[in-house]
Amino acid sequence: MSRIERLMAADRPYLADGGLETAMIYNEGFDLPQFAAFVLLDTEPGKAALRRYFNGFLNLAARAGTGYVLDTPTWRAGSQWGAVLGLDRDAVRGVNRRAVDFVREIRDQRQSPDLPVLINGVIGPSGDGYSVAERLAPASAQDRHALQVTALADAGVDLLTLVTMTHSGEAIGAVRAAVVAGVPVVVSFTVETDGNLPSGETLAAAIAATDAATGAAPLFYMINCAHPSHFKSRLVADITGRIGAIRANASQLSHAELDVATTLDAGDPDDLGRNYADLLARLPNLKIVGGCCGTDHRHLAAIAQYCCAQPGIDSDAPLP
Repeated sequence: MSRIERLMAADRPYLADGGLETAMIYNEGFDLPQFAAFVLLDTEPGKAALRRYFNGFLNLAARAGTGYVLDTPTWRAGSQWGAVLGLDRDAVRGVNRRAVDFVREIRDQRQSPDLPVLINGVIGPSGDGYSVAERLAPASAQDRHALQVTALADAGVDLLTLVTMTHSGEAIGAVRAAVVAGVPVVVSFTVETDGNLPSGETLAAAIAATDAATGAAPLFYMINCAHPSHFKSRLVADITGRIGAIRANASQLSHAELDVATTLDAGDPDDLGRNYADLLARLPNLKIVGGCCGTDHRHLAAIAQYCCAQPGIDSDAPLP
C-alpha cells in the first residue's frame, strides 16, 4: 500500500504541523524575509529550529496513534517569490530540492509501522495569500507554478499541496502542473470572515470550478488560514465530501487585521480543538488536521485530543 493509499484508508486523521512561519518568527525569533521559511535551511540554528518544531508534532502524532504529514518549508519558494528574493530559476530548483532532502532526513529518522510519515511539497500563491491583486488565468498560473511543482516532484515528494489559494484560476493552473508532473495534489483555499475566498467566490463555487476544469484531479480540498467560525456556515452538502483537510488559524481576526498585527494572537487552543471536533463530525472524508497562523504544539495537542485520541493515549502528557 502506498503512503497516499494508507492516508486515504486511515480511520483517524493524520496530523500536520501548525503555523510554521509565525512560530519561527514569534516563538523562535527568526527574521523571515517575505515570510520565506526556506531561508532557515541556510544556517545550523535555522535547521535546528525546524527539527525541534517538526519533531514536536511528530511526537504528538505518535502519542495519538496516527500518521503525520511532513511539510516542506517552501510556501514562498515558487518562481515569482523566488525572484523577489533574488533567486534565479536554478536557485529556485535548488531550494526546493534541499527542502525535500531536509524533511526526508527527518522522516527517515522518525517513521515506523505505527507512525507513517508522508512528505508534502508545499506550494504557496504566486501573489499575496490574503488578497487578489491579479486574477490569474489557468494557463498563466500553470506556467508560474510549473518550475516549483517539477522541482518538488523530481525531489520525490509523496504529495503536493497548493496552500492559501485565493481564487480558482490559480488553483486550476497549479493543479494542471501537478497532473503533468504525475504527483497527487491537494488544493487549499483560504477565506475571509464571510466564508468566501478573497476573490469573492464561494467555497462551493471555487471547488466546483476547479473540479470541472481539471477532471476532479485534486485528491481532495483543504481550507487554511481562517478560523473555523469564518467558514463553518459555508460547508454545504455539495462540498463536504470533497474537503479532506483543515488547517485553521488560532485567531478569529480577519486577514486585514492579521496583516497589520505586531503581536501574535494565539487564540484559545482548547476552543480550537472543540471546533475541529465539530468539523470532524461534519466532514466525512477528513484526512488531515493541522494548523495555520498562530498555531503551535499546544493547538495541535488539543486538536489531536479531540480528533485523534484513542484509549491508552495520554493527550495531556507534557509536550516535548
